[in-house]
Amino acid sequence: MTPPPRPLGRRKDAPAFDPALDDAELAAARDALVQGRWGEARTLLAATGEDWDRRGHRLVVLAGNPAGAPWAEEWKLTEPDSRDAAALLACATVFRALRGKADPARAREACRAAARMAPADPTPWLALLILARATGTDEEQLQAFDQVRGRHRDHHHAHHLMTACLAERQQGYADDPFHEVYDFATWAAEQAPADSPLAVLPVIAHTERYRVLALAGAEPDDPAKSRHWATRRARQAMKAAFDWWLEWGGGQHHPRHRIDLNFLAHAKVAEGRPAEAAPLFERIGPYATDAPWSYPDRDPGKAFRAARRLVINSS
Repeated sequence: MTPPPRPLGRRKDAPAFDPALDDAELAAARDALVQGRWGEARTLLAATGEDWDRRGHRLVVLAGNPAGAPWAEEWKLTEPDSRDAAALLACATVFRALRGKADPARAREACRAAARMAPADPTPWLALLILARATGTDEEQLQAFDQVRGRHRDHHHAHHLMTACLAERQQGYADDPFHEVYDFATWAAEQAPADSPLAVLPVIAHTERYRVLALAGAEPDDPAKSRHWATRRARQAMKAAFDWWLEWGGGQHHPRHRIDLNFLAHAKVAEGRPAEAAPLFERIGPYATDAPWSYPDRDPGKAFRAARRLVINSS
């Protein structure tokens, strides 16, 4: 069953690949921060309050631009008691460490300092999970995830990160239907409320596992040529996720809902169901995301446009 698709026009505009997605206020605050004006970020984060998914999304995007890091530090020096400044500096220090511009130990301490200032906020622990995925042990990844989930049970970004971490374990040359990433994703989806976008997590797990296997040479580089989406497990995951999207509208009010739409559209194309992918592309609009279109090591812009053309030509 598919919804009646809205007309899928032949878009001439290139996909944006902006991590701010459709959050115009966030994009404006990020651009101002890069120019040395942190007042806009201060106002934005104050208005975000305890919407933890939105707060995490906004802090990660604000901190991700290298040019914004010095201004995050200036804000913290100007307002040493600001929890928002501490959280932004912690996230910025993590990204600097990932770029090899800061000591990971310093980044961890910045995160822990921010966590002490705001014990209920999962975002410093989210930053630690981002760092642990790149530089930490399996135990450190799990500890950071548990800290996030203890503060916000359905944290979207943390579940995506933990799924990617688990998918990267046991990098064998054949897929294992009993791999732990599938159990984790199924468990998390079942634990979440009915309207939660975590319903898509089994699709995320299947896609992340494809990335790992393709990088290892066990799957073709083109997901549409892979049998990875033809298994019984894949079909069950896709049906459950697509049915959720039909019923709940893709979690359209969630700050990261277009990430889920990109993963679902990518999987539908790989599954060979372009008609079902058409309304997903329509709702994605210009808000394409690097993952999963870059999987395993592809140009995401070319991959997204090729998939969109296939869907248009199949309509």
